[in-house]
Formats: sequence, structure tokens, C-alpha cells
Amino acid sequence: MNTQLLIIDPQNDFIDQPRAALPVAGAAQDMQRLAGFVTKHNDALTGVTVTLDTHAAYDIAHPTWWRDADGAHPAPMSPITLQDVQSGRWTPVDPSRRQHALDYLAQCGLWIWPEHCLKDTWGGAVYPALAEALTAVATKTIWLRKGENPDTEHFSAFEADVPLASDPEYTAFNPRNVAQLIDADRILVAGEALSHCVASSVRSLVRHLGPEFAPRLVLLTDCMSPVPGFEAQGEAFIAEMAALGVGLATTQTALVAAG
Repeated sequence: MNTQLLIIDPQNDFIDQPRAALPVAGAAQDMQRLAGFVTKHNDALTGVTVTLDTHAAYDIAHPTWWRDADGAHPAPMSPITLQDVQSGRWTPVDPSRRQHALDYLAQCGLWIWPEHCLKDTWGGAVYPALAEALTAVATKTIWLRKGENPDTEHFSAFEADVPLASDPEYTAFNPRNVAQLIDADRILVAGEALSHCVASSVRSLVRHLGPEFAPRLVLLTDCMSPVPGFEAQGEAFIAEMAALGVGLATTQTALVAAG
């Protein structure tokens, strides 16, 4: 049986530990359990896909992309709306990006995060215990970066929140990035955060690969936690996926539950 493990953004900045920019409560225990699972069951895994949230400091979802009339940046953990830009409350630091901001916010909302998972930094690296466990499956692991285009949020591992016509290769859904998953009999899903990047990634797979793909997915519910304050969104996602036939399991039951 072709069993794939999809690990979403298992990076230091999302782990509840010192120095983390955006710690998710429970993430350290999630990743410890996942590391143990990979170590114990590496022979049962046909392949592994690891996604990495990867940003520059200048990013549409970071404070430095925006300013107010006095030149101040927005506070992290706050929204920016279409009305905010139309009224001049917030405007891009680069004036040439104003129309892009208007077009973007007409399609979806935007939440400002602390700078996180900056490229080539400690925060963007894989949590050490899991990184060590992944060495055992290095020859069958694919790594996918997301978030490097600064002009769109990129919760899903497989497409930006607003795909850009100027960058379809990187921001639109690309079948090449899921080729290893398409052929799987089952895909075990873990990572952070349940409420955001895990939810968006799984929804992308179901939306593009069809509802018949959903029963091949199994959420490892003891290896994912929501961003603090977004617990309801995480619970709603799990209920939504269960209704579509996505499996729910833990690291103790996954191989039995998925089989």
C-alpha cells in the first residue's frame, strides 16, 4: 500500500518554545509525537512531503508591508480590510502596490502576523526532534517551500490565498507539487497550525483533486493544534473534513485506522 505522510510547516517559529515568533500551544508535543511516529513507522511510509512556510520580512501579511499616514506599521495580530485601504487608514509602504492591495482585499481578508519563518533563519527551520527523525526517510522526502512571493498570503501549501497572474507557477495550484500524493492509497496529514495552514492545505487538495480524493486523507489529530484564539476554526475544519469522508486518527491508531 502506498502510504504518504504530509507534514505541514513543522517549523520552530510555530512551536511553543522560547524565541518562537508565532507559537502554537501544544505544537511541541505534537511534533514530539510525530517524530516518534516517523521513527517507529518509517518503513511503512512510501514517501514524505514536508512543506516549509518561507517569508521575507517584507510580506503582505507582515507589518512592514503597510503604513499609516504617520508612517507607523500595523500591530501584529490585527486585520486589514478593503475599507481600511480605501479610507487611507492603511496603505502599502510601496505606493505602486496600492491597486494590488485593493484588488487583493476585494477577494479575501488579511490578517497581519508577526514576522515569522524568515528565510534561512532559526525560526524557519524544522523543529529539531522531527528534523532528526526525518533523516531516516531522507531519500523519500520531498520539500516544498511556500510564501516566498511577498504580495500574497500563502496559508495552503499548494496555492496562495490569492493566486497571482504574474506568478502562476508559484502561487497557483501546481499538479507537479502533489504528484507524490495523487498516487497514494492513503495520506496521513500532520503539522501546524490546524486552524490555518493545515486546514487550507487539505481544503486545496480536496477542492482540486475532487471529493473522491477526501477518503484517502487521514488527519493525525494528535499532531496538529490551532493558533491561539482560532480554536473554533480548527474544530470547524475537522468537522467539515469528517463529513467529506476524511479519516481522523492519532499516532497510536493511524495505520490501523487508515488501513
